[in-house]
Amino acid sequence: MKSLLPIVPLLWSACFSFALANAVRPVVEIEEDVYTYQSANNGAGPMWCAGSTCLVRIGEEVFASGLETLQDAKPLNNCRWMLFKRGPSGWEKIRVDDTGRSREPSPMAAFADGRLFLSANPTLASPSQEGGGPARPEIVVFSAKNPKAPAETLLPAWDGKPRFTEHSYRSFAADASNRELILFQNIDYTHAEWAFLDREGRWSAQGQLKWPWGADYDKPQPIRVCYANVALKNRAVYFCGVSDIVEPNLKWREFKKQITGRDWDYDFRRLFFTWTPDITREKFRDWIEIASRDQTAGWLFPADLWVASDGAVHLLWTERALDERLREKFLPAARQSYALNHAVVRDGKIASRRALLRTGDGGPREIPSAARFQVTPENRLFVFYYVHGQDATGKPISENRLVELEPNGMPGPAWKVPLKAPFTSFFTATPRAGSPPSNTLELLGQQAGKLQTISYARIRIGM
Repeated sequence: MKSLLPIVPLLWSACFSFALANAVRPVVEIEEDVYTYQSANNGAGPMWCAGSTCLVRIGEEVFASGLETLQDAKPLNNCRWMLFKRGPSGWEKIRVDDTGRSREPSPMAAFADGRLFLSANPTLASPSQEGGGPARPEIVVFSAKNPKAPAETLLPAWDGKPRFTEHSYRSFAADASNRELILFQNIDYTHAEWAFLDREGRWSAQGQLKWPWGADYDKPQPIRVCYANVALKNRAVYFCGVSDIVEPNLKWREFKKQITGRDWDYDFRRLFFTWTPDITREKFRDWIEIASRDQTAGWLFPADLWVASDGAVHLLWTERALDERLREKFLPAARQSYALNHAVVRDGKIASRRALLRTGDGGPREIPSAARFQVTPENRLFVFYYVHGQDATGKPISENRLVELEPNGMPGPAWKVPLKAPFTSFFTATPRAGSPPSNTLELLGQQAGKLQTISYARIRIGM
């Protein structure tokens, strides 16, 4: 029975009968490097489109998009996308962007009919121009059966003529069963433009998603929402992202400037959610604030979103209670904590919320910093996450864990995933981008100790 014990107790213990009936034994089947890269020094990187994914599966085929730095180009638009396919002998680079330059990585989506989609945002500026400038969003379409064949380029139809730039903060999602896509792309600090591609191949709906309003700030302003997790299901759209604005607390901003020497320091402290039951007919509902660390200068980051068959929206995020730099001067009584949190939203209301892992002052310092859902064909829901720091004995830890959520949302035992090197940040082959639910977890991301390397792993969830 020793092998059935959890690696570490969670906030709530799963009942023993559940653990016996649902014992999880993750088996690493593949662990390999895909490509290496050079820093572009433009503020982005291969994992920058965190809310979307750069890894998709279509049947037996697995594809990944990568980001290549162009040595003869100047920031900010000094990168281009690459397309990789995994074959019998490993990963092969099969396409690159021969004409476009951009700043950010290119998220992907897929349909079971064999179409593979890559979201690109090439600059309209001249090759010699430094800095940013206008950009043109486009979707590049490949055939999974013959990805080296000439690709088709789709230009989304927008509401008017939005001023797109190299800072797109875009989110890309697919409804594979209905063969439909949605693309969001930010415009400055005011809103996101969105465009919907229907099953007939028409950009039949488009509009704007206005940001929530920060009425209580020292200077009231829109709250730009970035790094969003987006799901599209039967034309309902679900959107969850984090505040990303210059520090709105003027006293804190001035103090941070003394530390950093910069006039800016960005806020990631409030998690917002909105949705529409039908993107072609109904407006987005009022924003719901899922979580906030605004009072203690903390930090939040969205991890994943999944829509269950009963319409329940599962949200996952990581959280830190406070900014240690401000603690002594502004928050002397505050206590530090770190958490991996899960919430369920039903009919626009938060139905449940709990920490899957929480640690802080006076105890083990096990810090969760990345997480994703994994859904099986039987609709069993797992969470794969990364933990670093120290355990209760003070021993350093750096590992990935896998935990199943019971139907009521309670976590079962957490199992260490026996990777040679843990993934510290990662994409998955997610149904939000058109990949099918699976008992095999697939990862694309960065592993501890591997600098400037993007790696892949395939993990079978043995049960």
